[in-house]
Amino acid sequence: MKKGFWTLRYTLINVTYFSAFCTIHACAAVYLLANGFSNTQVGILLAVANILSAVFQPVVAGIIDKQGFLTNRRFILISVLLILLGSILLLFTPANKIFIFVIYASIYMIQFVYQPVMIALSFEYQKAGCNIYFGLARGLGSASFAVTSAFIGGIIEKKGVSVLLLVNIVVMILSAIIVFTFKKPEHFTETAKDVFSSESKKLSKKPEQSAPFSHTATHNNFFDFIKTYPAFSMFLLGTICFYFAHNMINDFMIQIIRNLGGSETELGYANFLQAILELPVMALIAFVLKKFSSRTLLVFSGVAFFVKTLILTFASNMATMYLSQSFQLFAYAVFVPASAYYVSQTMGENDQVKGQAFVTSAITIGGVFSNLVCGVILDYKGIKPMLITGTFVCAVGVIISFIAMKKLPHYKNA
Repeated sequence: MKKGFWTLRYTLINVTYFSAFCTIHACAAVYLLANGFSNTQVGILLAVANILSAVFQPVVAGIIDKQGFLTNRRFILISVLLILLGSILLLFTPANKIFIFVIYASIYMIQFVYQPVMIALSFEYQKAGCNIYFGLARGLGSASFAVTSAFIGGIIEKKGVSVLLLVNIVVMILSAIIVFTFKKPEHFTETAKDVFSSESKKLSKKPEQSAPFSHTATHNNFFDFIKTYPAFSMFLLGTICFYFAHNMINDFMIQIIRNLGGSETELGYANFLQAILELPVMALIAFVLKKFSSRTLLVFSGVAFFVKTLILTFASNMATMYLSQSFQLFAYAVFVPASAYYVSQTMGENDQVKGQAFVTSAITIGGVFSNLVCGVILDYKGIKPMLITGTFVCAVGVIISFIAMKKLPHYKNA
């Protein structure tokens, strides 16, 4: 089928995912604070959810990599239905804080767990002959996050936080229908596989460092995985540092904005700005990768994460806040597709879902430390000390990532 057809269908999966990501993740603190949680309690809930997702992501990936009953598509469908059920329970069931804690942490965790599976789904279908522009689809997913953000803040101020659950329910119903009908062609063609392999290698500046797609060894043992992919494994530490700062800003953005004189409406504008800027970069990433290697772009994105956090640390008004958010163009917008391509270029077929999962696990571990540390700092020390902490941690991540991507081998035969 035509590339546009498969890209459109995969785009719809991203659009529904990131629309719900806005209401579940970006507005988590808004929802929880409105239900009586303190900043520290919000941090603990998100930390628990992140810890669980970091544990389950590689486990699920290992099961999927064995190519049994649980496929990428089936796991996504199961996840969508569970999030739908959780949102319905939160909306229609009389609840106390313990009930909210358990259900909200569960849907937050589940959505993170299936994010790397959704990325792996794209590369799985590409190798089966389904032509998909991954960067464009992912960028339009960010655009859906942006559009949702632009409207949701003002609606929350007028209607209350229950509107977040209503959006989740509608979006998850649509997502379930889209994923259920997104079926891969039955016959895998070697020609399609060869074409995909050829195109992927063209994106690498040094293809000799990429793992050949014919490599079929599976490294389910974590230490074997580290030994086989040393640069990637060290880079995960840098990723943890980047996303300590990134999650600090996203999870406690409403408190940062209120400190600068804003409200939920400005929260929506800030999220819209950073998300809409992701679209052009992600849509054009395949062309950028012809000029720069994915590992160079990953280091570049780390520097952008640092600059974004540094600017916000010295922000005194909403204009500076928006300036900080605009660096999403070079940070998150570059990191996400570059890391996906890096995994597809350097890892064997049977390790690629795990590779995507480990990236997301590192992101969520960064979120764990951010939630536990920043919530407490915010309650006892305030906004400025929290932002300074995030800036320092991100700077450490830049150093680690430079060493990993520029000094270490990317693939070793075990």
